[in-house]
Formats: sequence, C-alpha cells, structure tokens
Amino acid sequence: MDLRQLRYFISIVEQGSFSKAAQELNVAQPALSLHVRNMEESLGTKLLFRGPHGVTTTEAGQILLRNARMIIEQINHAQEEILEHEAEPAGEVHLGLPGTISQILSVPLLLAARDRYPKIKLRIAEAMSGFVLEWMRDMRVDLALLYIPVSDRQLVSHPVLTENLWLLGPPKPMPGVASPSTRTVSFDAIARLPLVLPSHSHGLRSLLEDAAARNEFTLGPILEADSYGNIKGLVEAGAGYSILPFNAIAREVSAGRLLTWKIKEPGITRSVYVVKPVDRPMGNAARAIYSLVNETLNMLVDTGKWHGVKKAPKEKSN
Repeated sequence: MDLRQLRYFISIVEQGSFSKAAQELNVAQPALSLHVRNMEESLGTKLLFRGPHGVTTTEAGQILLRNARMIIEQINHAQEEILEHEAEPAGEVHLGLPGTISQILSVPLLLAARDRYPKIKLRIAEAMSGFVLEWMRDMRVDLALLYIPVSDRQLVSHPVLTENLWLLGPPKPMPGVASPSTRTVSFDAIARLPLVLPSHSHGLRSLLEDAAARNEFTLGPILEADSYGNIKGLVEAGAGYSILPFNAIAREVSAGRLLTWKIKEPGITRSVYVVKPVDRPMGNAARAIYSLVNETLNMLVDTGKWHGVKKAPKEKSN
C-alpha cells in the first residue's frame, strides 16, 4: 500500500460511494475500484461492503480507515514542521463548529485568517456539537468549538464563553396555547409549552432536560428537529416554542418572524469550549488558528457583536 491508496480509501469511505470519491479526487472510477481491489488482495480480506446505497466499511476496513487517517495526519504534520522554517505558518486547517457559533464566528475568523495568515487554508465545517465531537475523534477536523466539555486521552477543552438562552415563539399566537404575557418568563411556564427541540443525542436537549429535572418539571410535548434551521422554521410556522441563544435567531427577530422572551433568573446558560487534540501534535498552522479563534471570540464579546455572552473565568494553572 502507498499514501495515494490510503488517500483514495479515506475519500471513498467519507464520500460513501466510488462515484462521489472519483469526482472529488478527479480520478476515474474504475481506477479507484482497482486500487481497492489491490488493497484487499494485498491484505487478504474485504475492506468494503458494496451495496445499492453506497459503500460501508467492514471491520477490517474500519481498522484500516482509523490507521490511514493517523498516517495521513502524521505525514501532514511532517510537512507542516518542514514549512515552519518559513516566516509564516502555512498549510490546511479544518475547524468544526456548531451552527449557532458558525453563523457569528465564521465570517470574521475567515477574514482575519486571510489577512494575517495568507498561506493557511482554513476550512470550516458545521454541525451540532455531537457530530463535531465525532469529527474531532475521527481526526476529520483539527480544532473545534463545542457546547460540551471534553477531557480524555484524545482531546482536551477549555471554556471560553458563557451564553444565555432565550425562549422563542411564533409571531402569531398558537391556537389553544397562551403566549407568555410578560417580556420575561419562568422556566416552569416554559415547561408547559409545546416545544421544538433537538433529539436526546444533542447537548442542548440534555441541558434543558437536566434543568427541568433540577426544578422538578417535565418538559411539555416535544417535536424533535436536529438542525437549528429546522427548529426556527417549525417555530415560525406555529408548531411550538423553542430555546436557543439570541445570536442564532437575531435575524428572524429583527425581521419580525420570531418573538423572544428572556428567561427569568437564574436563567439557562451554556458554556462554549475550544477543543484541541492531545494525542497528536498540532502543526504550526493549527496553533496559529487556535490562537486566532480565541482572539476573535474575545473581539466579538468586547464589541458586543455576540449578544448575550460573557467571557468564561480564566482557568487557574497548576
């Protein structure tokens, strides 16, 4: 096996089909099939299941995928170390963000990276925190911001912000549902409303369930949606109420498409964490972006562009 075959194999698995991988790699599909067949013959085992809906890895294929990613990561790091002899950081950095953070952080961060580090290619991918954490563990992103703390043999996190959550509702009253009559609302009143929330696999749902349990409430009827766009769309359509940070709904509120209520003290807050690997070295480019992420977050808080957040207390060094 060679590095080219490993890169091809990773792309086939991540794209889910030979045809999509061929398009991404600009390689003929029969050539990809031949490479995989040669790898399987060399290893004496099947690596992929081929089906009508694409390809999936066998157990042996999953082992190869994990090790192939580590090998490619080490090669990339070696290249970056060599490039460190230059005056500027250079290379490609992948950053994973939850959608609510991406919509306020991505643009200023990309612009700052372009201006300060023109030799770094910053790639941003967004999803809910649970998926972004999987990307970090699978080495599909180099750095991440999450709403959940992480500390294990692979990853470490530190809190950077604390964010207030708001109740949001449809612009018109829902039939048979009394909208909150004041601009602030208690958590017990929220618990009685029909809610649109992400599923149990996501941190926001766990946060709200835990808050309800502490206050001895049971959350009202719940309609599940696992993207913030769908949650906002369902609320706007009159399917229920939800709880999100203000920056995630600022545009819709400004346009009159959603109503908001502040949650009474002590309110509901969640922390934002910057996550980096500890089981593999960070290259020069990744370290530069890591520092730039923290700098950009501070700027957004100091200028008031990120509404309803405050900086997390600095952690004491041991």
